Amino acid sequence: MAKNEQSSKQLASLAGKVLQQKTATDAAKKLAGSVLTQAPDRKTSVGKKGGK
Repeated sequence: MAKNEQSSKQLASLAGKVLQQKTATDAAKKLAGSVLTQAPDRKTSVGKKGGK
């Protein structure tokens, strides 16, 4: 991948669903983990309930 390329939020969401499946193969989990490492960082909610 070129510098600063990231997986889309939609693809990261799908990868998360794959990791939650009990029937997912090891190859699918490995690929999903790779996608998530390249996903954009989630924004934190500062100043809202539960966040400091």
